[in-house]
Amino acid sequence: MVKVQVKWQGKKYEVDVDATQPGEVFKMQLYSLTGVEPDRQRVLVKGGQLKDDTSMTSLGLVDGQILMMMGTAGELPKAPVQPVKFMEDMTENEMAQALSIPAGLSNLGNTCYMNATLQCLKAVPELKQALDSLAGGMGQSDPRKNLAASMRQLYDQLSASSDGVPPLVFLQFLRQVFPKFGAQDRQHGGYMQQDAEECWNELLTTLDHALKREDTSVVEQYMSGTMVTTLSTEEAPDEAATVREQMFRKLDCIIDKSVNYVAQGIGKGLEQVIEKRSDALGRNADYKAVSRIARLPEYLTVAFNRFSWKASESVEAKIVKSVKYPLDLDVTEFCTEELQARMRPARQRVRDIDDGLAMERKLKAGKRPSQQEEAEPVEPLAPFVLADELKADVGCNPSGVYELVGVVTHIGRSANSGHYMGWVRKEKGVGGPEPKSGADTRNWWYKFDDDEVSMVTDEDILKLCGGGDWHTAYVTLYRAKQLN
Repeated sequence: MVKVQVKWQGKKYEVDVDATQPGEVFKMQLYSLTGVEPDRQRVLVKGGQLKDDTSMTSLGLVDGQILMMMGTAGELPKAPVQPVKFMEDMTENEMAQALSIPAGLSNLGNTCYMNATLQCLKAVPELKQALDSLAGGMGQSDPRKNLAASMRQLYDQLSASSDGVPPLVFLQFLRQVFPKFGAQDRQHGGYMQQDAEECWNELLTTLDHALKREDTSVVEQYMSGTMVTTLSTEEAPDEAATVREQMFRKLDCIIDKSVNYVAQGIGKGLEQVIEKRSDALGRNADYKAVSRIARLPEYLTVAFNRFSWKASESVEAKIVKSVKYPLDLDVTEFCTEELQARMRPARQRVRDIDDGLAMERKLKAGKRPSQQEEAEPVEPLAPFVLADELKADVGCNPSGVYELVGVVTHIGRSANSGHYMGWVRKEKGVGGPEPKSGADTRNWWYKFDDDEVSMVTDEDILKLCGGGDWHTAYVTLYRAKQLN
């Protein structure tokens, strides 16, 4: 790395130059510092003007060298296309739209997979807090930390903007760390569509590294669990079972003809038959692998196995079968007996809270309680004792019960074609008023179709279960239900 100084409009910026990267990456660094878009930059170097494909090594840069940049940041303000409308002149629906709709992300050429993933991960506030505490900017020697820093900057831009934000810098670093996301479509030109779940997994792996502090990270603490897997074979009953423990970041929902609900698919993913060598038999044998969860994270990713390889067409063909998923997901049945016992008081607490909220909604709707409900007096929540192990485990789910907060959907017939969108639950009391549509919904949701953002209901979210050519849930993000 070479540290140079760049002069622009009377200011000096220190920039770490990675000589192994082309001029395009250096321009992206300058864009993040100055706001001058790469195509508007004129960077004067030895031999003329820096081009996108210029090899930074060929410039022979040395520490402390001063470079000159010319160019203006952004465009001059234009007159509004429509007359300005003041809040006091807005209808209630217009005011709700103006105050509560967050910014989307511009599609930079088949980048909807990335946009949908980023919007859903933004629903994890602990992730944003960890990004804010990340030391250093985007000129570090570790490209994974540069990617994390660009993600922090992008989230800041989304929070400060009401218009679509172009994720130029983040995309550049994403393709630098993972070149496969920069693959070109040789047949049609431009960049190829990519797999959103693959982007999700790669991002979490990168953030786990970049945000690691004292041997742990926010990804490990809040988005990773522990799985215990037991391997045994009926072909060698005297052979001792093998038990292994490993970390996981997602549960797979296996889809076949018998699966109609997400819990069924998760169950299939946790009990499988694999072939491996048996030392006792001296040959390969079929082993039953039974997995149970020993630690649940506060945020649980469930990935639907929607694609399978179709050799005749050489594509990942889509399984469009309807698989229903709930707004509230209880995964207690998939946990070890020890964890189930520790979670029992907190699980009952969640049930009591849900019963109370259900009664409140019924009364607000003007519905008369049943005779049984009228006979049972409403009492304050009884105190409960949380197991010491769960109390000390920050970032775990102590109840086993989750609520849905994010969905990545796909429309199309293969993972590398079609279109992806993100759907994120609006937090109550955050982002201004909700639409006055009279819809019977517990929660409102933001539908992120790249830079076009609108609001939908719980019912709309549950319709994303598949079974047709409409958007189908591909990755779901659940959050532990609160105990208060």
